[in-house]
Amino acid sequence: MRCAVRSIPFLLVLVSSAFALTPEQQEIPLEAAPPDPKLAKIVLVAGSVSNKVGQHEYFAGCTLMRHWLQAEAGVWPTLVAEGWPKDERVFEGARAVVIYADGGVKTPFLTPERWAVIEKTVQAGAGLVMLHQAVEVPAEQAETLKSWLGGVWQPDIGARGHWDMEFAKFPEHPILRGVAPFAAPLDGWLYNLHFAEKATPLLVGQVPDKHRATADAKAHAGRDEVVAWAYERADGGRAFAFTGCDLHRNWGVESQRRFVMNGILWAAGREVPAKGAKVPLEAADLTRWMDDKPAPAAKPAKPAPAPAQ
Repeated sequence: MRCAVRSIPFLLVLVSSAFALTPEQQEIPLEAAPPDPKLAKIVLVAGSVSNKVGQHEYFAGCTLMRHWLQAEAGVWPTLVAEGWPKDERVFEGARAVVIYADGGVKTPFLTPERWAVIEKTVQAGAGLVMLHQAVEVPAEQAETLKSWLGGVWQPDIGARGHWDMEFAKFPEHPILRGVAPFAAPLDGWLYNLHFAEKATPLLVGQVPDKHRATADAKAHAGRDEVVAWAYERADGGRAFAFTGCDLHRNWGVESQRRFVMNGILWAAGREVPAKGAKVPLEAADLTRWMDDKPAPAAKPAKPAPAPAQ
């Protein structure tokens, strides 16, 4: 399905990073081709530097996913930085593309040329995975993304915010193999999306009433809201999305790590292990590849109260 991609000023499309890769990030190979064409290539697209320290840590999150995928037999993870590859041929033959980046007008593939590359990749049968804000695109591209991903966030009915969520009940689905009930403390969520008819909810939970910002969201107070889903396209391609992953520290939750990795493997057409993907994590690795963002400025101290007369 094609859509008319409007001409958006280039500076709005790209999130220009004023930060160079850290020494630790520079150690990670970028856009590396599989050594064997038989390996299932999974392209991990990490968005540019964004938000505050510990939020939107796209490079660090994709690097962790790369490490876990390296342990999967028959898979080759290829990491892309800054939201788009220097060589677009990296998408050729991809079994799945994972987009972990800003969304809306900051979506890194909104220019007509880039959109066409993603469209061609999806039409070739590649799975599509979108994490956090990547599930939002401008209205002009919304129906097309929904047809690829099975859901799309739009501001007409969608709402978002930060709150604790707990996930205790799961449907039967390969993506949930080995996933135990878990909590994601104070993560950032997008919910009340426009879903395709055959999208399959995977994670649902309660939303505080104060975060029901749109009229449609308020009309469904008390309803469990979908924050992750799976989708099988009519052409046989697969998609997986999870609107969490705002706070980097929540990669420390084993079940969240396994859930996302299972989703990527499933979207790539791989068999998800009976006990789920292996997702070991050394404590130091959680922060090793984070962006070099400036620390928030200290708030000025409040003046001491005047002494009583």
